[in-house]
Formats: sequence, C-alpha cells, structure tokens
Amino acid sequence: MGEDPGQIRQEIEVTRAQMGDTVEALSYKTDVKARAKDSVTDKVAAVRSKVGLALGAVAAGFIAGLLVPATRVEDEKLGEVSDQVIEKAKETGQEAMERGKEVAQQAAQSAKETAQQSGRQHADELKQSAQESAQEVSSS
Repeated sequence: MGEDPGQIRQEIEVTRAQMGDTVEALSYKTDVKARAKDSVTDKVAAVRSKVGLALGAVAAGFIAGLLVPATRVEDEKLGEVSDQVIEKAKETGQEAMERGKEVAQQAAQSAKETAQQSGRQHADELKQSAQESAQEVSSS
C-alpha cells in the first residue's frame, strides 16, 4: 500500500519546480514599477515619433517653400506684399513648431499619468491575487 520512495521524491521535485515557477510568476507580476516604466517608455516613444514625423513634414514643406526662388514677375507684381507673406509664413511655421513641442510634452505627461494609474490598479489586483494564492498554498 505504501508508495515507492523514488516516486515520492520525484513528486516532491515536480512540486518544487511548480512552486518555483509560481513564485517567479508572482514576482514578475508584482514588479509593477518596472512594468509601468516600460509601458510609459513605450507610450512616450510612440507619441514622440508621431509628433516628430508631423513636425518634420511641416518643416520640410516650409523649407521647400522658402527655397523656391521668387520669380521676377512675382517681385514686380507683389513686391512688398510677397515679402510680408514670406515673413508671416516664417512666423507661422515657428509657431507651429513650438505648438508641436507643447503637444508632444502634454502627450508624454498624459501617457505617464495613465501608465501610473494603470500600474497602481494592476498592483492592487496583483496584491489581491498573490494573497489569494498564498492562502491557497498555505491551506494545501
């Protein structure tokens, strides 16, 4: 009726390995700080790349427009008005770049706050899950 000692040892080793895996999984789940930091970094990078791309396109278009030389006819017909329009376009381009930087900073801050809130919520859920798992293990 008794079990083979070798079989018992093998079952003990399997149980230890499973417990090790469980502890490792719980450890990963409870490392909220590192996971939240990774999440924030990913979101900030995504926002920056999108804003950078948009700003780059605006800047490239603006520079291309400035590089196109004015024709003699434009100078004769438009003269001072053309100069005013070019100056206004430069100002507008600069304002657009500044606004883009603001938007990027606000988006990064928003992503950071969202990740922190999500991290806190996830930490609470994981804490509860870990407590439940610990109770199950201790009652086994």
